Amino acid sequence: MRTRFKLLATFAAALCLSGPALAYHPLVGDDTGTQGAGGNQIEIGYDYDHSTLDGAGRSFSITYSRGITDALDVFASAVWLASPVGGWGNAGLGAKWRFYDHETSGLSLAIEPKVQLPVSAEDEARGLGNGKTGYSLAFLATQNTSFGQVIVNLAAGRDRFADKLIVDRKTHYRLSVAPVWQVSKPIRLALDMGLKTNPDSSRKYRMGYLELGMIYTPDQTLDLSLGILRAVLDGPVSNTTVTSEATWRF
Repeated sequence: MRTRFKLLATFAAALCLSGPALAYHPLVGDDTGTQGAGGNQIEIGYDYDHSTLDGAGRSFSITYSRGITDALDVFASAVWLASPVGGWGNAGLGAKWRFYDHETSGLSLAIEPKVQLPVSAEDEARGLGNGKTGYSLAFLATQNTSFGQVIVNLAAGRDRFADKLIVDRKTHYRLSVAPVWQVSKPIRLALDMGLKTNPDSSRKYRMGYLELGMIYTPDQTLDLSLGILRAVLDGPVSNTTVTSEATWRF
């Protein structure tokens, strides 16, 4: 049971690098963009993760976002873990508020609070998620540039478990920087680099990641994205995640 939990925890860490509810897939972090008042967005994603320590895992996610004002979005997300065990993982609720937007300099700033809803204690024991409510807060910055954008995130969060014997680290931090190149009208390429807390308390406290991503936008309503993420600075452990998503705006 504990092995299953550690496998899913490792997989969730790669995703929580992401977590469902991302508005700038395939990046681990998020940009400051919003849907605009009355705008809607649906994201449907698939992720495959492989670790030399814990094996492989697959998941599907869906996120719905709604623009309340031009600068404020709210969103809800759900994730289905397909393997190594199947079932619903932690759902999430959150908001994004862009509080600064300087048109001349191209700099915008936002905050993004999220709440992670718990699964049952039984599902936590199966490895499907955390059995108590968790939360996080991210500071987002986007700088428009001559080649595209640079996106910077600073995030902190707290995981809570129903099983008091789980010794994974509960408080986690992430710092990421991602340049995004607009190489042609429909295609963007991204390099996402970050440092984060390693959730496995048996390994060193800090780990990192590198991700290469591509976003194809055939029209203003649709994005198709793909990313390959590799964990680094984690000793002999090798962890690779392939993430894909379709995003529809309406």
